[in-house]
Amino acid sequence: MGQATNILRRNMPHSEFKKSIIYEVIKRILDIVFSFFILLFFLPVIILVSFAIKINTIGPILADTPERVGRNGKLFRMFKFRSMVENAHEILRENPEFTNLYNQYKKESYKLKDDPRITFVGHFIRKHSLDEIPQLINVIMGEMSLVGPRAYYPDELRNQQKKYPQTKNSVKIVLCVKPGVTGFWQVSGRSEINFDKRIEMDAEYVKKRSFINDLLIILQTPSAMITGKGAL
Repeated sequence: MGQATNILRRNMPHSEFKKSIIYEVIKRILDIVFSFFILLFFLPVIILVSFAIKINTIGPILADTPERVGRNGKLFRMFKFRSMVENAHEILRENPEFTNLYNQYKKESYKLKDDPRITFVGHFIRKHSLDEIPQLINVIMGEMSLVGPRAYYPDELRNQQKKYPQTKNSVKIVLCVKPGVTGFWQVSGRSEINFDKRIEMDAEYVKKRSFINDLLIILQTPSAMITGKGAL
């Protein structure tokens, strides 16, 4: 993992948009406190979702997905409820039967509107973002924040920067902060937004991030979860 991280950092340099130490410390404290409370609040939902996943399909409760790119290009394993068939990531990339689907996946900014890998339960928990609840563990561990840019896959960032070369500077800006469970683009349109617009919105958040902006995003998140707007 160390070698892969170093290679990633060389290929994906990051900028520095530092905030005051007071902002960073208070944001970290709030991340930990609110994550614990949210996990306790959603405990019945966590139990129900876990049970539904186990009786719906064979496989683990949590998704076994490749590592994501975190702050300063550091790779980390994101926790998510499994919404797809087992080994879905490898199936899409390595199974010849999915070649056309994989090409479509890359063309559509790494999103698929009709993904045959998604399970029956998966459709529901993805629509309402319930699959993302376990990411609160990543927040407590210090790998993510409650509010921040999206946590991208390494190959997604590399390939999308080739497709949208004008986004390279925005990617540098985004990688200087921790990714978030929710964020500006998620509550503004979510999966309906292509990569070039999404990364620009993430970069804009990093430049203007503040407690007020974070609070506004958090307040808009429940509505996005309930309506499922833009979710895939």
